[in-house]
This record gives sequence, C-alpha cells and structure tokens, in this order.
Amino acid sequence: MNIIKQFNEAMAYVEAHLMADIDTAQIARLAGCSDYHFRRMFSFMADMPLGEYIRRRRLSLAANVLQSTAKKVSDVALDFGYETPEAFSKAFKKMHGVNPSQIKKGAVQLKILLPMTFQLTIKGGETMDYRIVEKEAFQIIGFKKRVTLQFEGVNHQMDSLVQQLTPEIIAELKALSDVEPKGMLNVSANFADERVEGCELDQYLGVATTQTVKTSFDRLAVEASEWAVFNVVGQFPEALQATWAKIYGEWFPTSGYELTGGPELLWSESPDTSKINYRSEIWIPVCKLS
Repeated sequence: MNIIKQFNEAMAYVEAHLMADIDTAQIARLAGCSDYHFRRMFSFMADMPLGEYIRRRRLSLAANVLQSTAKKVSDVALDFGYETPEAFSKAFKKMHGVNPSQIKKGAVQLKILLPMTFQLTIKGGETMDYRIVEKEAFQIIGFKKRVTLQFEGVNHQMDSLVQQLTPEIIAELKALSDVEPKGMLNVSANFADERVEGCELDQYLGVATTQTVKTSFDRLAVEASEWAVFNVVGQFPEALQATWAKIYGEWFPTSGYELTGGPELLWSESPDTSKINYRSEIWIPVCKLS
C-alpha cells in the first residue's frame, strides 16, 4: 500500500471537483483510510483544515476564471457553489483583499493557493523508538479544561489546572491509577477541528484507571484499542514537539496504521521538565489500515 500515492490521488480528486460537489467519503476511499485520519493528517501537514484548503482553492480558481473570461461575477459565484453573489464577494475579498468586480477594472494583486501534493522526505537515518500496545477500555479521571492547541513553546493555558494539583490531590489520583501508563497524565481529546494550531480541544490532567468510584473529578471514557507508544528523550518541550512532527510527517505515512479518533495521552517522568534528557511517552490510539 503506497499511502503517499493514495493521498495524492485524493488531492487530485479534490482538484477535479472544485466546481462540483466534493464527496468527503470518496476522498477517504481514495486515500485508503478513514475520513478522520485523512483530515487530521492533512491539517497537520498543510497547517490548515481540509475544508479551508478546498475553500481557498476554489477562490483561487475563481480568480483565474474572472481574469481570463468574460463571465459575470454572479455567474462565477454560482459556478463555485455560492448561493448569492454577496456571499461570494465577501469570501473573495477575505482571501484576496479585493472585491471580485475590481478584477474586471484592471490589474490587481491576488493571493493564489497552489494545488497541494504530498511527498515523503527521508531525513538521515534517525530511528523512532515506539511499540504497539493493546489495551482494554478504561477511563481518565482528573481535571479538564477547554484550551487551544499550541505547537511551539510552553502552553500556559494549563496553569490553572496545574494549580489544582495539590500534593493531596495528586496522591488521591495516583491511588486510582491501575493501568498503563501509570501516574499523572496529560490527555488531549475532543478536538473541535482538524489538528491545526489554534483549534480547541479538551485537556485533562489526571490518571488512567479501570476503577469505578464516586468522585467529583472530571471523567473521560476511553474505548478498547491498540496504542502506538512513542518514547521521547530530550529537552522539554522541543523534543516532544519534534516527535509529534515526525509521527505525522514520517511514521503514519509508512506505518500501516491510522488514527481512531480517541484521546492522545502524554506520560512524563516527573513535573520537573528542566532535565536535558527529560523522558516522556506519547500514546496514540490506532488501528490497522484496511
């Protein structure tokens, strides 16, 4: 199975249907994976959601049509699926900075998004230390907060959660931790959009447990799944963020696995992140590509 080839076939389908309805199920079929996996992979590598890419490609093509033909703005708006010329003009100006009618009046500067293709770049001979683990269903118990995704630097949105972790609370949570990965975890779940910087998600600080207890803590049910577990050693958070980039850019395209849509777990050796060779693990629920 050539994942890169299949992803490019999916992108060719998108390109061929910019002036028609785009079947997202067909995109996933051509890509050889689930719709969820394709969207997450695409957004991570393209730094924009698939829907945003399609919108900007349509508006790029619309600009070319307006420049090279005598078509009216209202006709072009209908061609590209806009219900009214006003809605088209608003979207067009947001991307290009000018109204579509201005193109007919003379030279204007436009912002064209070129068609996207995927490539697998081999960088040196670096290895990724990972294992596949099968786990039964469990739950995360701890504190939850809705935050925005941040790819670089320390995310201080978590400070208010960290402040709730008194020594007594940590001891209470750790007493519930009875499955791997044991100890305190940072858990990301329920992304509002594809994985792009600035999207919203639920962030948990808590533990993994199979125990059913009455507690005031927030809970997150986690289904049985296979998990890809990646070992990370290095300066925090740079080593962690670099590993995430490798997982999406290098591991998934060649692994034969895809995302299931479940929560992502981060285990760390201690709260002290100042060590040069700080150890952590990234746990991602996966399944075999069909």
